[in-house]
Amino acid sequence: MPFSRAAPSEPSKTDLGPLPKSAAIPLAAQDESAPAISDGDRLLVVEHEPIVSGLVKHAAEGVGFEVILTGDASVVLKTARDWKPTVLMLDLRAIGTDGIELLRGLAEDRCTAHVILISGLDGKTMESAMQLGRERGLQMSGLLHKPVQLETLRELLVRFKSQTTRLSSELASAIETDELFLEYQLKFDCRLKRMVGVEGLVRWKHPALGTLYPDRFIPLAEETDLIHRLTDWVVLAAAKQMAAWHVDNPALEMAVNISAKNVHVLAFPDRLHEIFQAAGIDCGSITLELTETGAMREPVQMMDVLTRLRLKGFKLSLDDFGTGFSSMIQLQKMPFSEVKIDRSFVMQMMSNEGCRVIVEILIDLARKLGLRSVAEGVEDEATLRCLMGLGCDGAQGYYLARPVATERIPAFVCDYQLMGGGVKAPSTELLSPLTNAWAWRRRRAPARQSSMSSPA
Repeated sequence: MPFSRAAPSEPSKTDLGPLPKSAAIPLAAQDESAPAISDGDRLLVVEHEPIVSGLVKHAAEGVGFEVILTGDASVVLKTARDWKPTVLMLDLRAIGTDGIELLRGLAEDRCTAHVILISGLDGKTMESAMQLGRERGLQMSGLLHKPVQLETLRELLVRFKSQTTRLSSELASAIETDELFLEYQLKFDCRLKRMVGVEGLVRWKHPALGTLYPDRFIPLAEETDLIHRLTDWVVLAAAKQMAAWHVDNPALEMAVNISAKNVHVLAFPDRLHEIFQAAGIDCGSITLELTETGAMREPVQMMDVLTRLRLKGFKLSLDDFGTGFSSMIQLQKMPFSEVKIDRSFVMQMMSNEGCRVIVEILIDLARKLGLRSVAEGVEDEATLRCLMGLGCDGAQGYYLARPVATERIPAFVCDYQLMGGGVKAPSTELLSPLTNAWAWRRRRAPARQSSMSSPA
C-alpha cells in the first residue's frame, strides 16, 4: 500500500492543526560505510561496460543527478537500501547474477526508485522483464536499447528529475488545498457475509497530471517529513466523513493507512486519539494499517507506540502480510489485531497451488495467533468462496467493489445488506442521490419483499 477523500472543510472542532514539531523524526543511524542520502536526485547505474556507464554518468551529472556506478551484484541491493536512489538504471546482463533475480530482490526491499532497463536484448525479452517488474510492484519507467544515444538518455533523465522535483514541491501545497481526496473500498466480512466497513484510499487530483494514485506520491512524502502532514490530512478527512456516516450507520468501520515513520513519533497515539474523540468517533471503529516491512523496523520503538494505540482502542492491521521477512517472534509480540494477506498470493491462488497453500498457511497462522485475517485482491467468486472455505475472516477486491466516491458508500452498504447474505457484488453502476442509508433501505425493502413473495 498503500494510504488513504472526504473533502476538506472549514475549520471545525476536528481541525486540530498540524502535528507538533516534536513529530519530526531524526534520520535513523546509518552504516558509516553506506553512502550518505542527499535531498537531490540520485541515480544508481548497474552496468559493466565502461563506455556505457561513463556515458550515463556524464549525462546524469550534466542534468544534476548524483551518480553511483557499480557492476558488482553483491553491493547493488545494499546500495539501493542505504542510498535510496530516485532512479535505478539496470542492464539485466551486466552483473554476475540473473537480472530478474535482482528485480525480485529490489521488489522485496520495496525499492521506490524509477527503474530503467538498458540492454541489447531483443525487444520481447525486455518487455517481459518490464512486465514482471511491474507485477512485483516496481516502478518500471523506461527502456533504453544499446547503443545508447546521449540525447535520448539526457531527455529521459530530465523527465524523471523534473517530475520528482516538481511533485515533491507541489505535494506540500496540495495538502493545504483542495487537491487531495479519499475514495473508499468496501470491506467484506466472510463470516457475516456482508459489508462491515471501508478502507480510505488517498488520491491527488493534480491540476496538470490528473488523478494520481498513492504509488506516485507516497514515496516522495516518506522521503521527507511531508508524510506526517499527509497522514494528518487523511486522518482528519476520515474522521469528518465517519462522523457524517455514523448519523445513519453507526456500525460502519473504517481503515486508514499509516506510515512506519508516523509510528516513530511518540506523540502519534495522542494525536490520533484527539482527532477521533473530537469528531465523536469511537476509536474501536478505526483500523490503522501498517505494512509488514515497515512494522518490523526498530521493533522496541514500534511496540511502544503500537501498544499505546491499542490501549486507546484502535485496531491494528499488518498490511501486505506474507511478502516481507517478519520474525514470527516479533509478530507474536506486536499488538496487531489483524493481518491482510497480500494480493500477489490471493490473485493467483486458484491457478497456482503454491499460492493457495501460502494463503491457507497464513490464514491458519493468523487464527492460531488470535488475529483476524483479511485477503486482498479478490477478483472473482471462486476465489471468494475458496477463502470462505479456508476460514478467512474478511476480503477486499474488485469482485466485491472497486474504490468509490464518498457519496456512493451508503447505497453500496445498503445494497449488500439487502442481499440476504449473498456473495455476489452489487452493480458498480449503482447510483443513488440519497445519503441517508436507512431511508434508502426503507425505500428498497418493500420492493424486495414484494419480489420475494411473487410467484415464479
